[in-house]
Amino acid sequence: MTIDRREFLKVSAGAAGAVAVSGLAGCATYASGNASPNVVVVGAGFGGSTFAKYLKAWYPKANVTVIEPNDHFTSCPFSNTVLAGINQMADIELPYVHIQKLVDTWVKDKVTAIDSAKQTVTTAGGKTIAYDKLVLAGGVELLFDAVKGYDAEAQKTIKHAWKAGRDQTGALRAQLEAMPDGGAFVMSVPMAPYRCPPGPYERACMVGSYLKKAKPKSKIIILDGNPDVASKKGLFEAAWKKHFGYKTDNSMIDYRPNNQPKAVDAKKMVVSTEFDDVKGDVINVVPPMRAAEICGMAGVRDGSGGKWCTIDYRTFESKVVKNVHILGDSALTNFPKSGSVANNTGKMCAYAMSEIFNGRTPDPAPVVTNTCYSGTGMGTAFHVATVFRWDEAKQSLVPPKNANGVSKEESELEGAYMESWAKNVWADTLALPESYNFTAKG
Repeated sequence: MTIDRREFLKVSAGAAGAVAVSGLAGCATYASGNASPNVVVVGAGFGGSTFAKYLKAWYPKANVTVIEPNDHFTSCPFSNTVLAGINQMADIELPYVHIQKLVDTWVKDKVTAIDSAKQTVTTAGGKTIAYDKLVLAGGVELLFDAVKGYDAEAQKTIKHAWKAGRDQTGALRAQLEAMPDGGAFVMSVPMAPYRCPPGPYERACMVGSYLKKAKPKSKIIILDGNPDVASKKGLFEAAWKKHFGYKTDNSMIDYRPNNQPKAVDAKKMVVSTEFDDVKGDVINVVPPMRAAEICGMAGVRDGSGGKWCTIDYRTFESKVVKNVHILGDSALTNFPKSGSVANNTGKMCAYAMSEIFNGRTPDPAPVVTNTCYSGTGMGTAFHVATVFRWDEAKQSLVPPKNANGVSKEESELEGAYMESWAKNVWADTLALPESYNFTAKG
């Protein structure tokens, strides 16, 4: 594999200049550049797999161990296309075999404990693995207890489908197929921050496109905990108006802001908010969330009331626990919690760590990008693209004052771009070969 760090930085991080900055964690430990550090990665999603791939490319002497409980990768981005009937679950399930060949050790297991003092990770299978650097890329933990009645029994009927899988996305699709024409699909949007800000509104479009064709008398009731559409408001409302008659007497979509679900009754098929008890034929409640369970084990949930993890943007190292780095959704940042960000920051963390291992100072002014496509289910899509640049005064990566990467409207061309984006980011994340046969369509 030939992926040059400097070429990567030209494209992804921009030219920041060779300015040395003191105080970046970890530099002194590996100043010789001859070390073979043990790097343990927990979670093989967009962030973890990308990190492992690029660290082995840029610092081959690192001994990289990946711990992942699942047999294969299932993509949350693009999973709403399964609800629309555009794709099947198999189309968004991708193999780990190629990324497994690049790392030193792959452990199919679940982490049950992390000792950040001893720098060890313990798995359910009884393995204890020591690390010099630990990378946590576990996504989010869903807080079912925040919604009364959303217990294990209720979860058998009420699906969140916010972690894609056959028992979630596949099951919700089956429920939609079984729903009678004229039925009500009740879905919720958690209060920000949450994984994938435009995801719930895209879901309304995707489900709506299926119902419009197969069950045109049906309704979609959106219970949004936020005071307004939290992402791409103008674009989503335009799509809802165009395709589903939004804000007319015949609207398929009933959007209700400031309506966070407080309780669910799976037997009566009712969702309760502060204002109403809403009955549905199919209920899709996405509960509040926080940084992944493994972050709690490592003691790195220190921000936003102990829900998310603060990091040094230049190295992605936790601000409270040394040698623990957090990627993707678990981090408390200015970035949206998206697959694009997880993939991009996986590369940035790999770059920073390779520089540290070589006894050099990482880029003092990194740049992170995010590109997020949303499909409407009609073969069309729109996007938002943002570049986050280093602000020395704020010691943070910040977006531009004026958004400059937002679509004017949905289009079939952007629908094709969305499909291409998905296949490219899957291939990059999982080290898929050029000959890999994708079956997913936009």
